[in-house]
Amino acid sequence: MTTAHVDRPRKRPYRAPAPLGGRGSSGVQRTRTGSRRSRSALAFLAPALIVLAIFVVWPMVSALQMSFTDASGFGQAEWVGLDNYTRIFTDPDIRDAVVNTVVYAVLFTPTAVVVALALALLLTSDRLPLRGLFRTALFLPFIISLAVAALAWSYLIDPQVGLLHYWLRGVGIDLGNVLQDPTLAMPAVALVAVWKNFGFYMVIFMAGLQEIPGSLYEAAKMDGANAWTRFWRITLPMLSSTTAFVLIFATIAALQAFDQIYVMTGGGPYGNTQTVVMEIYESGFRKLDLGFASALSYVLLLATLVLSIVQFVFFGRREEES
Repeated sequence: MTTAHVDRPRKRPYRAPAPLGGRGSSGVQRTRTGSRRSRSALAFLAPALIVLAIFVVWPMVSALQMSFTDASGFGQAEWVGLDNYTRIFTDPDIRDAVVNTVVYAVLFTPTAVVVALALALLLTSDRLPLRGLFRTALFLPFIISLAVAALAWSYLIDPQVGLLHYWLRGVGIDLGNVLQDPTLAMPAVALVAVWKNFGFYMVIFMAGLQEIPGSLYEAAKMDGANAWTRFWRITLPMLSSTTAFVLIFATIAALQAFDQIYVMTGGGPYGNTQTVVMEIYESGFRKLDLGFASALSYVLLLATLVLSIVQFVFFGRREEES
C-alpha cells in the first residue's frame, strides 16, 4: 500500500516592511531624508517662532531683568536685588489689592462655572424647544467688547439715569449707588463679569456633554438611578477634564481682571475694587516704577501657575478615580 505524497506550501519567512525611502536606501539616505524634513518643518515654523521670540520671550526676559532694578523708563537703571520683591510683601496697598483680587476670584469663578454648567445641561436637553435661539442669545454677551459691556452696565445701574435701577425701584427695591458702595461695588463688578463670560464656558461644557456616551445614562435608568444620581455619578465624573479646563480658564481670567473694573469703578470706592493688575498698571504707567511693576507681574504669574497646576492635578486624580 502506497501513501500519496501531498506537497504542503512552504511557510515564507517574515519580512519586515520596507523603510521610508525603499529597501534599497541606505542609512545615509534615510538620514538625509530626515534632515531635509526637519529643515522644511523649521522653515514653516520660523515666522511664528520669530514673532513669539520678539513679542513674548524677549519682553518676559526683559521684565525679569527689570524686576531687579529701579528702572523708570528714563536714565540708567540701578540694580536693587530683591528689594522690589520684598516690597511686594510689605506694602499695605499691595496687600489690599491681593485681598480684593481673591474676593473677586471667589465671587466670579464658582458663580460663572456653576451657571455655565447649569445652562449647558438645560440647553442639551431634547425637551427644550428653541434651543438654538437660546444658545445664541446666551452666547452673545461674550462677543461684546468688555469696555462696552462695562459702560452699558454702569449706565443701567446708575441711580440717576439707570433703567435697571428705575425698574427695581418700581417694585420697592432701592439699591442706591451700587458702584460707589464699599460693600456692593465688588459683587456688582463680579456679576457683570459673570454675565459677560458664562456663555463661553457654557459652550465648552456643552461640547463636553456631547462626548458622554448615551448608553451610560440608559444603563443607569435601567438600574433605577434618578436624575440627581445620574448627574452626580455619571455627568460630573465624565466632565472632570472639561471642568478642570473651565476652572483654570476662569481663575486666570479672575486673577487678570483689569479693564472692566477700571471702566466701572476705577478701583474705587476707597480702593475696594483695586486689583493686582490695576496696581501693576498704576505702578508701571502712572508712577513710572517699572522695576516694581515687573516684580509684581512675575509674582502674579507664579501665583497663577501654582493655582493652575493644583487644579490640574486635583481634577486629573479625580478623573483617574472615576
